[in-house]
Amino acid sequence: MTAPSVRPVSEREARQVAEAAREQDWKKPSFAKELFLGRFRLDLIHPHPTPAPDDVRRGEEFLGKLREFCETRLDGALIEREAKIPDETVNGLKELGAFGMKIDVKYGGLGLNHVYYNRALALVGSASPVVGALLSAHQSIGVPQPLKLFGTQEQKEKFLPRCARTDITAFLLTEPDVGSDPARLATGAVPDGDDYVLDGVKLWTTNGVVADLLVVMARVPRSEGHKGGITAFVVEAAAEGVTVENRNAFMGLRGIENGVTRFHQVRVPAANRIGPEGSGLKIALTTLNTGRLSIPAMCAASGKWALKIAREWSSAREQWGKPIAKHEAVGSKISFIAATTFALEAVVDLSSQMADEERNDIRIEAALAKLYASEMAWLMTDELVQIRGGRGYESADSLAARGERAVPAEQMLRDSRINRIFEGSTEIMHLLIAREAVDAHLSVAGDLIDPDKSLGDKARAGARAGGFYARWLPRLVAGPGQLPRTYSEFHPAGHRDLSGHLRYAERSSRKLARSTFYAMSRWQGRMETKQGFLGRIVDIGAELFAMSAACVRAEHLRLRGENGAEAYQLADAFCRQSRIRVEELFRRLWTNTDDLDRKVVSGVLAGSYEWLENGIVDPSGEGPWIADATPGPSKAANVHRPIR
Repeated sequence: MTAPSVRPVSEREARQVAEAAREQDWKKPSFAKELFLGRFRLDLIHPHPTPAPDDVRRGEEFLGKLREFCETRLDGALIEREAKIPDETVNGLKELGAFGMKIDVKYGGLGLNHVYYNRALALVGSASPVVGALLSAHQSIGVPQPLKLFGTQEQKEKFLPRCARTDITAFLLTEPDVGSDPARLATGAVPDGDDYVLDGVKLWTTNGVVADLLVVMARVPRSEGHKGGITAFVVEAAAEGVTVENRNAFMGLRGIENGVTRFHQVRVPAANRIGPEGSGLKIALTTLNTGRLSIPAMCAASGKWALKIAREWSSAREQWGKPIAKHEAVGSKISFIAATTFALEAVVDLSSQMADEERNDIRIEAALAKLYASEMAWLMTDELVQIRGGRGYESADSLAARGERAVPAEQMLRDSRINRIFEGSTEIMHLLIAREAVDAHLSVAGDLIDPDKSLGDKARAGARAGGFYARWLPRLVAGPGQLPRTYSEFHPAGHRDLSGHLRYAERSSRKLARSTFYAMSRWQGRMETKQGFLGRIVDIGAELFAMSAACVRAEHLRLRGENGAEAYQLADAFCRQSRIRVEELFRRLWTNTDDLDRKVVSGVLAGSYEWLENGIVDPSGEGPWIADATPGPSKAANVHRPIR
């Protein structure tokens, strides 16, 4: 047998592969899933869950050590200048146990829960986003998490102690011609006795340049005794035939060890296969259900830093006789940063607590958190650069060279940009969340809009749909959000009134569900092509989730006696800002330029507007748009450099 090569894949085939990788069942409740169905289940997130005392003790103890390390042994400016994390910094993190934060203590890890793991990433990410990415790629999507969820006991005992203390790991899925469409995956794993033989090329392998262990997704061909399909393997980075051909450089995260890795006739023991053949994508998606929370955690941290710099700078810098913060044009930006940072921390903490409790299915919540936090963090960082003016655009080294405080605002802007692409771009997240949001509809009525289904299937689907909608639609007409005293506990004496915002969220949840149903009735099988509409539906849901989390967190802090009045004010400000965005998104569901945009795109692709490109010089270099990834021996020097 030979390894499979890249072949054209139809849209239907691609959808089938993605659908097969989804978790099909909902065995636990989900606040966000109910939200999209018009059922505002505040009881699923309020009262705010809290960690166990032992988890708090262990987590706070580690955060104290990590803070000291960040303040004394982690030089973010040096990493930025040299585009490399010093080996002594990496080894110091290993000694601290930072590579084993989520690994059980019986395997040599720290056994932190999701709450403290994400707080640790926020802390270290504020000191250096590159180090945050290193630790996150290792633990959120690298070897430890898939083994924790799907590994055998033998695999855990063999690999997890290494991951906890000595080895760096990476996750390898993307290929030069394969991004968010894994149906076209070309890397092959051909069975050969007790081994599999890997051939292929992987791109954008975060940590891949320095990794000791790799999680590799490869396609096993179907054969006698082999189900085949995309499968996950643990691969030794030092194995014969593994070559790191390039260390990639980016506009931000300048010290990140991200590369191109080639596999040529690499033998991997069958004992290193994670789960059964064909389960690779499901393992990847399940791993990301909670792993995606690492990016929101670091986004919340960037908001905290932006707020600190905005406060200090806007108090010191005067214009026209008063601090610039007192001018409304600047003050509104500061208010946005403060309120949004509060909401992002609320979303991350709530989602992390729910992940630890394991009472709820948080696949949509985690995806919403990643989508929303990455977009809002980019806006906050951009606003900080604007507040700083020319100094925001100037590098920290240049500021220091002329005697001013070295504030790396422009670096933070560059570093945060990747979060809108990492672990699922914003556009892919919109589609992924939209699919989950309409799952209940497709479960009962999907066969009605499937052109390949028989008349009998359609008749049965019609009967199911009739029963479901007869019960569901009447509940969208009225609800608790129309009763003036609902959620009254969120209007305690002496505090801002948050109950009105929750009533708004409840009403908007029902309106969102009605809009989704109307769209499905109108477009039916074409619904999946209406990506602009689906993106706005998801964005509305993200805002409503963030509003709910902000209100619940404010009440939680009030009850604990932790800045309750201030938390209520921040939650109120955020909700008022969010409601303006929600109303605009609702308007744009039906009033937009989507149809015209499609016509313009067709014209662009047909070359109708090439005249518009006249009068410029293209500074791009020569070369193909997509590098050749034909399997075979490497012709490049191996730049792999394990850190010891």
